[in-house]
Amino acid sequence: MLIGTGIDLTEIPRIQNSITRFGDRFLNKIFTPREREYCLRKRNAAESFAARFAAKEAAAKALGTGISYGIHWLEIEVTREPSGRPGLEFHGRAAQIAAQLGVTNAAVSLTHTGLLAMASVALEGTSAGSSRSSPLARDA
Repeated sequence: MLIGTGIDLTEIPRIQNSITRFGDRFLNKIFTPREREYCLRKRNAAESFAARFAAKEAAAKALGTGISYGIHWLEIEVTREPSGRPGLEFHGRAAQIAAQLGVTNAAVSLTHTGLLAMASVALEGTSAGSSRSSPLARDA
């Protein structure tokens, strides 16, 4: 059952400017250690950071909250499966909301051009209000 969907488009130069201007202060506020480690290995890290920024926004929309309403950036983490496929882990309040909604799977798609990064998220699961814990939830 589809629980929620979200999509977001992020300008890569905007993310690059934030990295240049604020450095680690920006990166540590928005991205988890695993996300930073992955992106910083890339030749153009800003593209990967922008795609993850968009995925966090899209995931918050799919949860029905957005970032501003009780969910912090670090509570949504973009992961990578061994195959390279992107995934999501929810922490803290985001994990609680995902569990309340009955989320059991998150389908994530990331893409970018030289200027834009886009992410879409589809949350799937049991009927809303299920008492089952979400397997995507960490530290719930």
